[in-house]
Amino acid sequence: MTSDPYRARRVFVWTWLPGEATPVVAGAVDRVGANRLDFTYARSYLDNQNAVSLYTTELPLRRGAQEPLGGLAIAACLKDATPDSWGERVIGNRLGSGDRELSIETYMLESGSNRLGAIDFQQSAQEYRPRLNTAGLDELYNAAEKVLAGEPLSPAIGDALLNGTAVGGAHPKVLVTDDSGTEYIAKLSVSADVHPIIRAEAVAIELARYCGLDVPDARVIRSMGRDVLLIERFDRTPGGRRRHVVSGLAMLGLDALLGARYGSYPEMLDVLRELGRAPRDVGRRLFERVVFNVAIGNNDDHARNHAAFWDGEYLDLTSAFDLTPQIRSTDTSAQAMSIGRDGSRTSQFSVCVAAAADYGLSRPDAQEVVDRIVATIEGTWREAADAAGLSEADRHTLWKRSILNRSTFYD
Repeated sequence: MTSDPYRARRVFVWTWLPGEATPVVAGAVDRVGANRLDFTYARSYLDNQNAVSLYTTELPLRRGAQEPLGGLAIAACLKDATPDSWGERVIGNRLGSGDRELSIETYMLESGSNRLGAIDFQQSAQEYRPRLNTAGLDELYNAAEKVLAGEPLSPAIGDALLNGTAVGGAHPKVLVTDDSGTEYIAKLSVSADVHPIIRAEAVAIELARYCGLDVPDARVIRSMGRDVLLIERFDRTPGGRRRHVVSGLAMLGLDALLGARYGSYPEMLDVLRELGRAPRDVGRRLFERVVFNVAIGNNDDHARNHAAFWDGEYLDLTSAFDLTPQIRSTDTSAQAMSIGRDGSRTSQFSVCVAAAADYGLSRPDAQEVVDRIVATIEGTWREAADAAGLSEADRHTLWKRSILNRSTFYD
């Protein structure tokens, strides 16, 4: 079993300033205790007239070491850029650490560089060396299955699979780029899946588009005889420039392990109103996403599955993502985050309408949103299912079970 190669090593944080194609060093992370890493901005970054804070509520532009807020191990906006459970599993396989958890520094420096948002981690403050190994999709598919089975990978394919650790989530995924240079997150269906998770998310994205929600372009392709969902990256602009992104977790200042399910939509809305580019409109936009999640049976809507762009001054909601209907064994369900300020999270439209004032809406306005989304889903279901390539069996699994389950209409 290998030792942890980077624990307590200084990690340099590099970032892409808005509109720039190349990164600059922003500062460094240093371990100051068993469970605490502080961040310090580089003097060169503070002297840069174009510098923006990595996130103003956590890491304002100022000299000196900054301790994580709220007892966190590391600033949440930096934690956003570290691997999630799938990425940690790939890194553990590559380093031969088994199931042993490695340090945050190791996950930072061993994960791919093409990560969510506009932050990367390096061993040097002078030279930026990206970790961007690539391989064919079929090869990556085989590698993912080996990781799930606990089998070791060859160094070359292990390095290539590492690129997919740059984006979060628990499900196996890799990063691919098409001939036009457009970047995609490729979510893989694997033998461990017990339901059609890939095509379920594909149909949810189609339904969301019909309902008027902002969602990325997506399509299902085949590799190794299995489904792959290609989702265009919303954190990249034409020309490959990167956009800063902060998760709902960072907006709420919560810990990734437990805090993802202890926030609430209204608390997140408070932050979006305070720092948002369009504070008057964001309440309705967020409410529509809540209603849609209830409608499709997506109760995995925790704080890390929401995000906003950050330009150094304003927050703006990103496209909706991780819209996956969850298979139910019973009618009862609850959302991961509270729908209303009273702590209510039961997956019912009446609970959404009762919380209307929390989103700046009247009850009639909230009911109109519910009625419109339900009617749109009912009217476009067949077309969306066809576009996602759902089999009859998959349609039977999802329709009126996960999607528009009868319990969502209970008063």
